[in-house]
Amino acid sequence: METQGLVAVVTGGASGIGEAVAKSLVGSGMNVVLGDISPEGLDRVKSEIVAGGGQAEALVVDVTKDADNAALMDLAMEKFGAINVVVPCAGIIRDGLFVSPDNQTGKVRRCMTTEDFRAVVEVNLVGTFITLREAAVRMIDNGCGGVLFTVSSVQKSGGVGQLNYSSTKAALAMWPKLLVGEFQMRNIKNIRVVSIAPGYVGTAMVRGMNQNALEKILAGVPLARLIEPEEIADMIRYAVTNEAVNATCLEITGGIIK
Repeated sequence: METQGLVAVVTGGASGIGEAVAKSLVGSGMNVVLGDISPEGLDRVKSEIVAGGGQAEALVVDVTKDADNAALMDLAMEKFGAINVVVPCAGIIRDGLFVSPDNQTGKVRRCMTTEDFRAVVEVNLVGTFITLREAAVRMIDNGCGGVLFTVSSVQKSGGVGQLNYSSTKAALAMWPKLLVGEFQMRNIKNIRVVSIAPGYVGTAMVRGMNQNALEKILAGVPLARLIEPEEIADMIRYAVTNEAVNATCLEITGGIIK
């Protein structure tokens, strides 16, 4: 699949993996529409893309809202006339143990809150659902071919203290086979679905964590370093260009074996 002139929509595009993906896709000749909850971050990324000669639009979006996602996709259609690549990078973490007994009494002193569980599911899972649905409707109605992505994680196999996060990422790894199966049933053959499952990525948040904890994490990575956001972006760009990549989850973890 040729990338020149394609239109990409990236949520979570104001920082981290989303920013790297947006800039990488622009670098391969695509026009990009950015969505994020941070207006300052959106302005910065859009300005940097335009200053580099790329085409970009941006909209403040809460991915858990139907109307916000619809407006983002409508913006892509209005400004660029198509939607071809959709990468929902918006996501949050609210880590915590299911139950935490006191070391002295053995009685439970705190639990993962319903609020924290629900917030992660809403953004990571429901948000991705709405983003992809609104994109798919417009792609089908306007005859746009391309790729819908989900962003899973190596934690799809389970991360202690991440019951909420791991649950969403396990689901997102499964979606490509389900969605492509549905498309096949309805004779929709020009839209592929691919999941990307990164390992530990060198975002600002990860690099800023407790350095002792980070060293322990890296000790279990054969590559012996964090994955760069640009490497995730390269994998996504490759998946766009290779039409044989479909209905699958691609891991890019530096060799983590779980």
